[in-house]
Amino acid sequence: MNGLSFNCNVDLVLCIDATGSMSPVIQMVKDTASSFYEKIVDALGEKKRIVSHFRVKVLVFRDFYCDGPAALEESEFFTLPGDTQAFKDFVSPIEAKWGGDEPENALEAISIAMNSDWVREGQRQRHIIMVWTDASAHPLEKARTDRNEYYPKGMPESYQEISDWWNGGEKMNNRAKRLIVFAPDAYPWTDIAAEWSSVVHIASKAGEGLREVELEVVLACIAGSI
Repeated sequence: MNGLSFNCNVDLVLCIDATGSMSPVIQMVKDTASSFYEKIVDALGEKKRIVSHFRVKVLVFRDFYCDGPAALEESEFFTLPGDTQAFKDFVSPIEAKWGGDEPENALEAISIAMNSDWVREGQRQRHIIMVWTDASAHPLEKARTDRNEYYPKGMPESYQEISDWWNGGEKMNNRAKRLIVFAPDAYPWTDIAAEWSSVVHIASKAGEGLREVELEVVLACIAGSI
């Protein structure tokens, strides 16, 4: 029994770029929604991990500057396996479309994810944000001049401020937080990988929809973060 982790409560927020080129990732999430919990449990078993309570939340993002109300879709936390059907019902209608040219509003999605109602109970917690995008991100500073009615309130106003949110523990428990990023070597992902704590960055090719990302890699990254 040595090495097993008991009473670990895990929250996972999936931040998914749903612009046109991201169909492969979105289809992967749809295809695995009904068996997501079982696949996570199997991956954790290989790492000798046991999770007492597991929740997943989905944040679908595009571009607030050109997609209006379609720029963000946000679910509540689903407790798996009990809420598997509700999880599946949320992700099934998601389509990869719009977004215009890159960049997209991924930093805003991460900011919203950081403000989630994270689990606090249990002897040990893991708060994991996983980001899928094949694009760079709009600088947060852009909102100072280009903010519109659809832009979310309460966002950090600069890269430095969101870095302080993450590294300073302002929004998340420093011991519990993890960030897993599937994104190209572009702004801000290269900087985040170098400057933020508890980050795994798996580089992808810009504009190719993450076709090379396999489910086994995703599951292994989640399991390795718990």
